[in-house]
Amino acid sequence: MRQEDPWHDTLTAGWGELDGVGMPAPAAVPRPRGEAEREIAEARARDVYLAVQQSEAFQEVRSRYRRFVVPGAAAFLVWYVGYVVTATAAPGLMARPVIGAVNVGMLAGLGQFASTFLLTWAYARHARLRRDRPALELRWDTQELTRGVQGGTS
Repeated sequence: MRQEDPWHDTLTAGWGELDGVGMPAPAAVPRPRGEAEREIAEARARDVYLAVQQSEAFQEVRSRYRRFVVPGAAAFLVWYVGYVVTATAAPGLMARPVIGAVNVGMLAGLGQFASTFLLTWAYARHARLRRDRPALELRWDTQELTRGVQGGTS
């Protein structure tokens, strides 16, 4: 039965064939042209990325990120869990009317939406004012260094 795949013979050539001693022949697939040079350039680029990651500027950008995100996420999580626990444990409190048909639970639920938008706005503002410029400079420097070790190619 003939295979319809035109590459079938090419892909399986040499696989499972025995050498003169009865052992499977090692695959003798030549390396693509320029692969050794590419591997050396990738190793150099890897060294550039590791050096940038260990740099003071990178650590400062990461520190600014963590100083905002960790407290913000913790506060929001406490606020959310507090809302859910209060709604479950104290339904009388959540059902207490505030103005007309609007009760504490409805205001707290709307507060969840409002705090989500407020936290998103604060995150975007913090990123724009405190992290974007240094991160962009790091990115530019990293690309220039990588381009330099790869011999001008990108």
